[in-house]
Amino acid sequence: MLHYLDNAATTPVRPEAAQAALEAMTQGWGNPSSVYALGARAAAAVKGWRADLAEALGCKPEEFFFTSCGSEGDNWAIYAGAEVNRRRGKHIVTTAIEHSAVLEPVKALERQGYEVTRLQPSPRGTIDPDQIAAALRPDTALVSIMLVNNELGTVLPVKEAAQAIKRTGCPALLHCDAVQGFLKVPFTPEGLGVDLLSISGHKLHAPKGVGGLYIRKGLKLPPLIRGGGQEGGLRSGTEATAQIAAFAAAARLGAASFSQDAARMARLKAYTVEALAREVPEAVVLVQGEAPHILPISLPGYKGEVVVRFLSDRGVYVSSGSACHKGKPSRVFAALKLPKPQLDGALRVSFSYDTTREDADALIQGLKAARDSLFPSLS
Repeated sequence: MLHYLDNAATTPVRPEAAQAALEAMTQGWGNPSSVYALGARAAAAVKGWRADLAEALGCKPEEFFFTSCGSEGDNWAIYAGAEVNRRRGKHIVTTAIEHSAVLEPVKALERQGYEVTRLQPSPRGTIDPDQIAAALRPDTALVSIMLVNNELGTVLPVKEAAQAIKRTGCPALLHCDAVQGFLKVPFTPEGLGVDLLSISGHKLHAPKGVGGLYIRKGLKLPPLIRGGGQEGGLRSGTEATAQIAAFAAAARLGAASFSQDAARMARLKAYTVEALAREVPEAVVLVQGEAPHILPISLPGYKGEVVVRFLSDRGVYVSSGSACHKGKPSRVFAALKLPKPQLDGALRVSFSYDTTREDADALIQGLKAARDSLFPSLS
């Protein structure tokens, strides 16, 4: 039996989302830019799906733009935000625990002459709002801070960052990577005070290959892709109607059951922590993040990637960090300055609305077996 506990990496597609994609491919397959009836129906469907996603996110439909993934949204926001504010300064503020989709474009801008301040987390994986305020300068063009850290589950002070920018009169635009926050913790872009905000479909049971970028009304960005003028001229290219249909379906369902799902995941997370303490007392909870779906733990003295493979052989799926690391050590866990045994044994467990206690119990039993069967690391 499969026990999937790596939902922060990706989620299985909901049957309703898969059905929506199938219908878009087999019945509503017209090009939304075509002027005849088949195209007009597709265009009307895309308009409705955009409205559904905007409602789930808490913004206006005209502020929501489709992308191919969260990474594209992050890259677009970083490069375009820096371009918009290039005459006001070349200083960027971000954190050392952002997703690579933020840190890599920031590095690229750094090579082009931008100065970057990377805020370091506390041992609890948090960023102090005072750090953000202290980092702001008259030449700060962009601040990028994620809402929920994808490996720790900590909620970062995005709203406080917006307040600091406003209070100091700093000209910076504020971008938020909300890929792990959307339909996991309550927020709206306006409530956070952000100018730009990225989300992704495959983190909420839609297919891979679709995401979105919130762009605050009135903010004029340069186009990401030039061409036929789709997405308000900002991201040309024929709309991926099947993915968009599935994204909207998954978001509608997730928004409808958001409170119940979040509470259920929080209870399951608490149950897992309690069961770990009882059954595998050697295990350590690295951070008690506020997000209900992410639990970073460690089996100190054992290599995390070895434990991941051991658990996989038993049908239990977790990760040793972000899937985007591709087997490399997690720089997010490293930023916490953990003792080496804890860092080596770090694992990320992540839940979804359909994760069960049986899944959690399988994890606990798998970790007990790993402790008893594997050789501790000598490093």
